[in-house]
Amino acid sequence: MIPLGSPCNQAICSDRVFDGERMLRGRVVVLSGGRIADVAAEPPAGVPLVRLPAGAVLAPGFIDLQVNGGGGVLLNDDSSIAGIARIAAAHRRGGTTALLPTLITDTRPAIRAAIEGVAAAIGAGVPGILGIHLEGPFLSPQRIGIHDPSRLAAFGPGDADLLTGLGERGITLVTLAPERVPAGAVAALVARGARVCAGHTADAGLTIRAALAEGLTGFTHLFNAMSQIGPRETGAVGVAFAEPGTFAGIIADGHHVGDDQLRLALRLKGRDRLMLVSDAMPPVGDTRADASFTLFGRRIVRTGDRLTGEDGTLAGAAITMAEAVRHMSTRGGASLEEALAMASPTPARFLGLDTRLGRIAPGYAADLVALSADTEVLATWIGGEQAP
Repeated sequence: MIPLGSPCNQAICSDRVFDGERMLRGRVVVLSGGRIADVAAEPPAGVPLVRLPAGAVLAPGFIDLQVNGGGGVLLNDDSSIAGIARIAAAHRRGGTTALLPTLITDTRPAIRAAIEGVAAAIGAGVPGILGIHLEGPFLSPQRIGIHDPSRLAAFGPGDADLLTGLGERGITLVTLAPERVPAGAVAALVARGARVCAGHTADAGLTIRAALAEGLTGFTHLFNAMSQIGPRETGAVGVAFAEPGTFAGIIADGHHVGDDQLRLALRLKGRDRLMLVSDAMPPVGDTRADASFTLFGRRIVRTGDRLTGEDGTLAGAAITMAEAVRHMSTRGGASLEEALAMASPTPARFLGLDTRLGRIAPGYAADLVALSADTEVLATWIGGEQAP
């Protein structure tokens, strides 16, 4: 554990500093007032100094767009301030300093409760909560995955307002199957400030392209629960690759996506459009020996870092973002710099937060992660405050 420094004014010395674009050698990052004041060659006089171990890397804190749960808590079951704080704390230990708590397909009252819970957590100052990700309920029953088919719904009047109820209090990300919503639905969500991704979709490609014209900008967990490339059908995967301006999240846990597919995705999308996500469930950060849980009455079993229903269906993931970075950089064909870019500056840009998050540069928020030479998390800072 790195010794705690002053929360308001300190300097961090590291052999390697990934500034969001490139790896710098032998730099001192100076923090002041919750922001980065300087990236210098030498420590400033009179400022408390935190010196990272040899070989460590200091990077922008990870930004996770898809966090279903953590610390034994599932957002669908507990959207209280305390529950959301527990999720965030569990993921902070894995290097995540900003996240979107994610609601899996549920009823409209549950959606409303989750939005208000996230708003309350933001208002209470729970560190790292950026907004909410609503994954469903407007999904394809053919690509439902572990979601509860009985909770799928048809998009109707008032749903655009419901899904964007967080308003300016935080960011809203909506995952939907474009073929399951009427023409104009994506445009209505975007007009109300939401970001929209295609996911859990069986569409051959035409409806997804129509949604792109309405403002859809991304794809949720690329390859998983979506239509694939065929000889004549583009599929969601094909559209994601064919449209260079789109973003795509991907789960690099060794179970959801094969290593060759990770390499292919990186080659075709690049580090500036491909984003690591955890798709994490309650077992992340849960220290109980039996970290199984129930999801809408179905028992979810953890075997190592693999989560499945009793029928073998993958049920989210049990990894942290640091583990995703490690997998991507050791088995997914990425350099460490590329994997770190996929974990912070790229999701910051997707969310429109790249003027304040995802970089180590003067004026940016002092949201940081220190990693050992083998990418174990040593420490995190949010707004210059180091986790105890």
